[in-house]
This record gives sequence, C-alpha cells and structure tokens, in this order.
Amino acid sequence: MTYTPSRSEFLTIRGLRSHIRHWGREGASKMFMLHGWMDVGASFQFVVDALQGDWHVIAPDWRGFGLSQRSGADTYWFPDYLADLDAIVRHYAPGQAINLLGHSMGGNVVGLYAGARPERIRKLINLEGAGLRAHRPEQTPGRYAQWLEGLQQQPELRSYPTLAAVAARLQKTNPRLSDEKAAFLAQHWAAQNAAGQWDILGDPVHKQAGPLPYHVEDVLACWDAITAPVLWVEADQTNMWDWLGAQPAGRGELDRRLGHLRHLQRATLVGAGHMLHHDQPAALARLIEDFLAD
Repeated sequence: MTYTPSRSEFLTIRGLRSHIRHWGREGASKMFMLHGWMDVGASFQFVVDALQGDWHVIAPDWRGFGLSQRSGADTYWFPDYLADLDAIVRHYAPGQAINLLGHSMGGNVVGLYAGARPERIRKLINLEGAGLRAHRPEQTPGRYAQWLEGLQQQPELRSYPTLAAVAARLQKTNPRLSDEKAAFLAQHWAAQNAAGQWDILGDPVHKQAGPLPYHVEDVLACWDAITAPVLWVEADQTNMWDWLGAQPAGRGELDRRLGHLRHLQRATLVGAGHMLHHDQPAALARLIEDFLAD
C-alpha cells in the first residue's frame, strides 16, 4: 500500500518539546486531528489516505505520547490537554475558525475546547469521545485514596522483543487490523531501546488514575456552549459502553449527552469497533468531507 507522505515538526509547547505530524499542502484547508489515549497522531494515516480533497492535516502527539516529551510529573492533568491544544491552534491558525476532530480521549478534549473557545471552531467532529460514567460524591474519598496509593508505585509498560510482536499486540486489542496496518502502526507506536527491546511510546504515568472526579454536568455545560455544527460518529461494534455504562442505560445516557449539542449530525459506521479510524477509514473520510463541505 502507498501511504500519503507526512512530515514531522517539533514545537516547544508550554515548556515541553511536542511532536506535530503534517500531511498535505501548506496553504490547503486545515483540519486538526487529535488522537486518543495510548495512541499517536500517525494513527490517522489511513483516514488521510482516503481523503479526496486538498487538505493540510495537522495531528499532534499529546504530551507524554508518541514523540512528544513526557511531563516529568507524577500525574497528567486533563486541562493541560486543552491548554496544549490552544497553543497549537494559535500557532498554526491564528485568528481563524478551524475544523477540529478528536477520537476517544481526543474527542473529549475537543468537546471541552469547543465550549471554551466557541469562536475558534468552524466545525467539530467527535469520534466516540462521550466521556465517562457520572461520578457520585461518595466515591470521592476512595478515588483520592487510590491516587495516593498509586503515587507510591512506579507504573510500567511492558516491552516487546520485536516490532512484529508490537504489531501482534495491536491486533490483539483490535482483531480487525490487517497485518499491513498493524505493521505500519507498530513503527509509530513503539521505539527500540538500548537493549534491543521495543518500548511503547507512551509515558507509563498515563496509567495512573487521577484524583479528580468526572463531573459530567460540567462537561455538558461546555457542550451547551458549542456554537459550531458537530458530527458525532460511533461504531456499530463499539466498546464505548465500558466507560459510559452498559446498555440500555449507557445508550440512554449517550442520547442525553448528545442532546446538549444544538447543531448535531449523527452517524454510525458499520463493521467497526472503537478504533473506527482504523477499521473503516474510507467510510469515515467520506463522512468527514461531506460534513465539512456542507
């Protein structure tokens, strides 16, 4: 398979050396794509390959993922992703309203950002970034205790003997991945260490559970503030309910949350799981371009 060539750029964003991946022509219409947890910007390669229009796609690696610098702290704080995104948008699109896409964790980030900076968003695309179960106040002491206990341990991610083993690990998580796609992703998802093993390009500290409760009504207040049209895309074989709640309650809660978006289009991709940009990239690319052209 021939892949659309990309180029790497490194920026210092809020004190950290951050990696930004670009596809397409400088001067073309910009589209920002934000990856999910334990993923990288290169994850959007297959969608980029399927785009038909003239696009400049900008896909950063979040702090502590991919080739971006790790924070050096013992906890990653979610608002930092919003501030990093704001810095990236100001750098590449000063004063412009942008097309913004986020997957999973990235979808959660862009939803909050679009509420905080509604004037900066032309159109918003959320790929299964629905959030977490609502927090109950009585859970707070245990959550703080879990975080404090976690700080006493050193989180680790396992290493792999070969790049092929990394690809096999990706296919274990997503059996829909072809050998070719898994091999491509593996080379961006891991790097060889001095001992010849392959380490995942993600800070193990990301595994640390944070102490802050998930206040869903605060999130929905941000969604209420979004003025741009929003495209919500989910997969027909998603495991999104693992985080949102089992069906039918989870479906009802998703519908309630999406009801806070005033200019909403919804789409479902058939034959895809949560990594829908890997499973059905051509169908997703068509949805994206149709939505942005509307």
